Parts: sequence; structure tokens; C-alpha cells
Amino acid sequence: MVRVGVPSDAGDDLLAFFPKEAEIIRLDPKEKSEVAVDFWVAPIRPRDMAAVSARIHGVKVVQSLWAGVDALLPFVPAGAKLYDAQGVHDIPVAEWIVTGIFAALKYLPFYVRMQERGHWEKQPSAEPSYQPGYRGDPPQAPPVVPEELAGKVVLIVGYGAIGRAVEERLTPFGVSFLRLGRSSRNGVEPAERLDDLLPQADIVLLLVPLTEDTKGLIDAARLSKMKRGALLVNAARGPVVNTDALVEALHWGRVRAVVDVTDPEPLPDGHPLWSAPNVLITPHIGGASARFMERAFRLAADQVRRYIAGEPLANLVENGY
Repeated sequence: MVRVGVPSDAGDDLLAFFPKEAEIIRLDPKEKSEVAVDFWVAPIRPRDMAAVSARIHGVKVVQSLWAGVDALLPFVPAGAKLYDAQGVHDIPVAEWIVTGIFAALKYLPFYVRMQERGHWEKQPSAEPSYQPGYRGDPPQAPPVVPEELAGKVVLIVGYGAIGRAVEERLTPFGVSFLRLGRSSRNGVEPAERLDDLLPQADIVLLLVPLTEDTKGLIDAARLSKMKRGALLVNAARGPVVNTDALVEALHWGRVRAVVDVTDPEPLPDGHPLWSAPNVLITPHIGGASARFMERAFRLAADQVRRYIAGEPLANLVENGY
């Protein structure tokens, strides 16, 4: 039998995915007694990760339920191999990205605020930072002119499973793609070409993991390399973008932004990013889905089956990403 440690709040319906050869051990973060497990399905919350990691031993495999593992890295026992949940978030994150892009291009945040004010505004009332694409007769022209996605160039920074899912969904709208990865491969440019590609993109999509190399990846210098009015979409981690530089670029009308992650996070009340122009903020919900737990536990159960059968496991995390 393989001893599989799982979050104590996992429902029986989720645990039913695991093979009968697995001895399921519920790990309550409130308990203090030590317990031996071979395969640890780590909890979702960092505070629970810390509590549980302090009482388990004998761990050979750690399976994350998230694709991102930066929060889990400090709690991986020595000698254990870490595997992420790449693929679990592809659909919801890709759908969030597409939604965010369309919301920004059609200026929905502006029109939602107009609706909240309950006033049908004319073009002159538009905020200068929105930079309408044309000036028509004020009574007929919209306050700010929506853009078309067709013909846009999308730069995917951190091209992987989610990037491919986004590409599949955006391709029918007539866009073209630039792809950036850690290293060069067919159709994907190496990381060192970021500065060359930024000026070519209308939309810059961030999907990189948070590492020492990617922290502050998008700073003031790189924001200045983007096309004026280009859209920055951060579906990665907050610290990948320098927040102060982003706020300044937004106020100057250099870029627009859609972000699901921030630095700091949660974003404090009254933070300047909240009131910056041309930014749409969601509270780290891009990967949320009513089907998330089912997908995550199916993946974990399949990993346990591979482990029992002596097969290679999927999604090995090396060097922190």
C-alpha cells in the first residue's frame, strides 16, 4: 500500500478517484502528531501547507493542486520530488484571459461606470486617458470608441499549456501570435528576445512562473518599450510586474492593463492601482472554476496510479519551475 496524504477537507467524492492500492490519510493542519506518508497531495492554502509539512515524514512525492508552486516550494521535504498541476487551470484561465482582453478592447469598465452613474454620456465626457480612436459629431459618437481584436498581435510570455489554450481560443478572431519561452524551440522565441518582441505586440500576455528570473520582469524600462496604448494582461503572479512602474505607465497613458494578480496581494484598500486609469482588476480568480477540485484530484489520483505502477509522473518541477 502507498500512503497518500490528502487535505482533511477533501470530500469522499474526490477521494473516490484514487486507486484501491492507496491508503488515504487525511492530514488535518490543526493536528500536531507526526505521520508517515509516501505521497503528499498538498493543501491549497499556504498556511495549511506550513502546518501539515511540519508533521509529515517519509515523503517521496509532493503533488501540488495548483499549476503555480511558488507558495509550496518552502514546504517541500528534503529529498522529495515536486510535481505541479499543469493542465488543471488551462480552461478557466484561458477563458478569463479572453474575457479580460475583450473587456479592455471594448472599454467595458468605462461603460460599467457610466451605467453605475445612471447617465448616458456623450463623447466629450470621456476621460482623456482613454484616447478615443476618432472624433465625430458629439451627439452621435460614443464616449470612447471600442477596438477590434482582429488584426492584433498577441505576445505570449511564458508559452506553455495555458498559452496554447489561449491561442486556440483567440485564433478564430484573426489575431497573430508571438511566443516566448525559457528557451528557443519551433515557433517559440527564447526569453532573451523579450525586449525585441515587446514593441511589436498590441497585447502582452504574462504566463510565466514566479522565480528569481521573472520577479520584476516587466519594469519601467520594459513598459516603455511596449506600443503606446498596448494592453498588458497579467495572469501569472503579481511580482512579475513592478507595480509602481505600472501605475505610472497607466497614468501617463503608456499602456492599459488587465490583471488577476497584484503585488502586494491582496491589494490594500486605497492602493493607487485601484484608481489608476485603464486598468481592470480581478482578485486572483482567473483559475477559479466549479470544476477545479474535480480536475485537480483526478490529476492527483492519476499521479498516484503512475507512482504505484512505477511509471514516470507528469509535470516534474525542476529548479523552482
